[in-house]
Amino acid sequence: MYGEGTTPSNQYGSQAGEAWKKGNTGSNTVYIGIIDEGYMYTHEDLAANAGTNPGEVAGNGEDDDRNGYVDDVYGWDFAGNNNSVFDGVDDDHGTHVAGTIGAVGGNGKGVAGVCWSVKILNAKFLGTSGGTTANAIKAVDYFTSLKNKGINIVATNNSWGGGGFSEGLYEAIGRANDAGILFIAAAGNSSKNIDKRKSYPASYDNANIIAVASITSTGAKSSWSNYGATTVDIGAPGSAIYSTLPNSTGNGYGSYSGTSMATPHVTGACALYASTHSTAKAIEIKAAILGNAIYTSSLDGKCVTNGRLNVSGF
Repeated sequence: MYGEGTTPSNQYGSQAGEAWKKGNTGSNTVYIGIIDEGYMYTHEDLAANAGTNPGEVAGNGEDDDRNGYVDDVYGWDFAGNNNSVFDGVDDDHGTHVAGTIGAVGGNGKGVAGVCWSVKILNAKFLGTSGGTTANAIKAVDYFTSLKNKGINIVATNNSWGGGGFSEGLYEAIGRANDAGILFIAAAGNSSKNIDKRKSYPASYDNANIIAVASITSTGAKSSWSNYGATTVDIGAPGSAIYSTLPNSTGNGYGSYSGTSMATPHVTGACALYASTHSTAKAIEIKAAILGNAIYTSSLDGKCVTNGRLNVSGF
């Protein structure tokens, strides 16, 4: 069973099925960073796509790649300041996001992410009591550092928001841009025009940001989704999205709604495009995402493209 937004029969989905039919199901040479809660990298539908830091030797108690983090094999937990990026069933939001990006396809289990094959790394900064801007900055810089060490991180998924303008976070996203990493951001769930009433990080004007609104399975803008003719870039499926969830046996699934669920469709699309355009720069990947959007009346005047995600040509 495919999650909504990726099934070939849903005309308002991402059209990933069309790309899959052409043999484009992603690549294990492309890395995505999830900045969120942790995620269940041992889940039956995620384990094969769980990325590891190639510069780190697991369990030796040393900072092998000298990035300041000991044994950051699957990533780093900035909320807990340790290398345990998955801490149990409370890491449901991050696990759900991970499934939409890269749940393994064609394995007869659960769901299929936009990319059947991809490598996922995690920077956990959200815990049960939320997260801090300071840790968000550390998380963004963590992936920038890994990219600068040669790991092919194409984009980070940022299904979060809150707080006012932060010069520190703005500059961190700028450093990610300099390193060639796209920053895919959730527009937010307050039904507001974020051109006028800012919602960060989606409202920052960094060149590498793609801000994402949510649509339903019938193509309507999700009633709660934020929008903005100049601030929000594109819409993607975000209502009742079926994806992976953590449980005690590693085979949980369920439906969530939010721009948090729309955002990983676009992040997965970035990875899918990069898998067949290995030399594409971040600005070129962003141009492809926005340039292939399908006009959608509910998004007319509500986002830059006036349309929804379409990966059929990737």
